Amino acid sequence: MTAVRSESAELSQSPASYRFPPGFVWGAATAAYQIEGAAAEDGRTPSIWDTFSHTPGRVHNGDTGDIAADHYHRFRDDVALMADLNLGAYRFSVSWSRVQPTGRGPAVQRGLDFYRQLVDELLEKGITPVATLYHWDLPQDLEDVGGWTVRDTPERFAEYAEIMAGAIGDRVPYWTTLNEPWCSAYLGYGSGVHAPGRTEPESALKAVHHLNLAHGRGIAALRALLPSTAQTSVTLNLHQVRPLTDSPADLDAARRIDAVGNRVWLGPMLDGAYPEDLLADTGHLVDWNKLVRDGDLAEISRPIDLLGINYYTPTLVSDGTAHREGPAVPRNDGHGASDHSPWPGSEHVAFHLPPGETTAMRWAVDASGLYDLLMRIHREHPGLPMMVTENGAAYDDYISPEGAINDPERISYLRGHLSAVHRALGDGADVRGYFLWSLLDNFEWAYGYSKRFGAVYVDFGTQRRIPKQSAHWYAAVARDNVLPDVPEEDGKS
Repeated sequence: MTAVRSESAELSQSPASYRFPPGFVWGAATAAYQIEGAAAEDGRTPSIWDTFSHTPGRVHNGDTGDIAADHYHRFRDDVALMADLNLGAYRFSVSWSRVQPTGRGPAVQRGLDFYRQLVDELLEKGITPVATLYHWDLPQDLEDVGGWTVRDTPERFAEYAEIMAGAIGDRVPYWTTLNEPWCSAYLGYGSGVHAPGRTEPESALKAVHHLNLAHGRGIAALRALLPSTAQTSVTLNLHQVRPLTDSPADLDAARRIDAVGNRVWLGPMLDGAYPEDLLADTGHLVDWNKLVRDGDLAEISRPIDLLGINYYTPTLVSDGTAHREGPAVPRNDGHGASDHSPWPGSEHVAFHLPPGETTAMRWAVDASGLYDLLMRIHREHPGLPMMVTENGAAYDDYISPEGAINDPERISYLRGHLSAVHRALGDGADVRGYFLWSLLDNFEWAYGYSKRFGAVYVDFGTQRRIPKQSAHWYAAVARDNVLPDVPEEDGKS
């Protein structure tokens, strides 16, 4: 009856065989607003997340990113810590309003200097810098004139991409245009649990198209200035969608969520077209014929060198039409509490918490979903290299009386997911690297400082950094390029 399972085959390797390919990239990732702090220093102006976090009731405990992990002032120490942890690469994002405060016009050199110095420090320590241009922090000035709902914002993004490519493009070999545009569009403009906090299904779909367009124009801007050896990409939080049962209604629910969650990006970016079923599902909310103009899809589908995939947990859905006249449709989708759905055109789909172990986010621990996503891209887009650009877990970490942070649950989570990556490699998927989310405990968006994803514990009162047990474990994996002590069941459904 149930369809909650992996597409994958049984593991056949012995634990001793879990060696990764030569040159496999081991890294960790962060985002600007989550760690930098210095929110009003050196010319930086508010982003939508500054505004959102300072709005009462929007963020847990009234937390803001004003100071965060104070990385802006402590980046040299943080890079030294990365080196101690054997990281081969560091994926950071740029604060748009730090380098171009109003989202238009000339750059602020003090802002650019921070990223120049960060890149230089990384290179000096032998760590490859991986730059993400947009991790959700749109300059507030651009939101004030429509944000991602208007076509001018992709133009502004392309100019911003030019600025960054000109500033650090000679030293940064990997570039990502957007991180998780699903969150920017649907959580920001649909359910309102992320900045800018709007709850307008039509606006969410307009934001989808303009984010897609910004990606394509950003790729063009980068390619015009970067060395030919540079690698360009986009990072998507693809959903491994599974139907609760094999009933036709539940299968159609999974199709709908796959369309609005995954193929709305993969279609235009990789195939040059929006899926027809998506257009049918959402046509009552937005006029796609007016939204998508001649030439847009050609711009959006400019070739990329890599696809970044972020994965944390699978998505379990069923048809929820029975709830239309009764209780609210269950929406345990892990994306925050709201009376408004982040799934436009699929508001009747019910979301369920998969069975089994969960993290502090109440996200199910299931590494088979990562395997299945990697193999899906391998099948549908053979030859397209991938990187796992985010994967990790939040747990209720604390300092023991001995001064250590013991997090065996996180080690188990990472070991299972790295086993799934290794399995996908063995089955032909071209996966080039893995970035742990996150290097540091940080401002976890609407959850404030209540959730800890870091491999390194941050005491936010003192800004002291303490590597957790998982950080030392991951450092050994990165050093040896081998996944140790893999239980036979890791990575299986």
